[in-house]
Amino acid sequence: MIRHLALALACAAPAGAAEVGPDALDTLRADIVVLGEVHDNPGHHLNQARAVAALRPAALVFEMLTPEQAARATAAARADADTLGTALGWAEAGWPDFAMYWPIFAAAPDAEIRGAAVPRGEARRVFEAPLAEVFGAGAARYGLDRPLPEAQQAMREAEQMSAHCDALPEEMLPGMVAAQRLRDAVLADAALSALGETGGPVAVITGSGHARTDFGVPAKLALAAPEITVLSLGQVERPVGADQPFDLWIVTDPTPREDPCAAFRG
Repeated sequence: MIRHLALALACAAPAGAAEVGPDALDTLRADIVVLGEVHDNPGHHLNQARAVAALRPAALVFEMLTPEQAARATAAARADADTLGTALGWAEAGWPDFAMYWPIFAAAPDAEIRGAAVPRGEARRVFEAPLAEVFGAGAARYGLDRPLPEAQQAMREAEQMSAHCDALPEEMLPGMVAAQRLRDAVLADAALSALGETGGPVAVITGSGHARTDFGVPAKLALAAPEITVLSLGQVERPVGADQPFDLWIVTDPTPREDPCAAFRG
């Protein structure tokens, strides 16, 4: 799936957007800053930690944590990487090594930790139930009560197919798009809640696919709370196109990994 991330992000950048270098991480400012990543790229997490240290957020919202997990990130649990990783049950959740994420927590030791992970069971519900019903109260605020425009739906289904090695049954594609919309909205809702309760700023730690300004978390925030300031930083691996769907983006070398599509080829 990671192999195809660049294909999924091949679209026009928003006006005024630009590719930047790591020094830009020291100057990111907004009510909510969405920090994208390729999950298994260690350099991306170091960049996020640098941005977080400079931003000094009142709250950190993690795609990787449920609210229940985030509640375990007490001051005592955050004493060191091993203690926190164990408290969060990180190894059992299936994300890359916690050692890569620890610098982000360490960069903001006083920030509240919020979780916005959608449990797999909830994500699977969108294959059978209306998206607005699965999200619950406030769904209309994030546009979940209405279908996507036909052209966008088709484009997003094609991206899901590409991101999954062209191996998905076509009948699964609408549900995959709905699950992505659900995750974007849950992340946006958690970020807005954190902003309202702490005063901000808030940093969101998530995959670069969720950091997209065209229909990711920033788009959901613009729909729900147009009065706040939001900045999206995407991180992508070479090769990529000249334009990317972020306010700012950093291009890095790919991290060494096995071909994620090998399993589909038998």
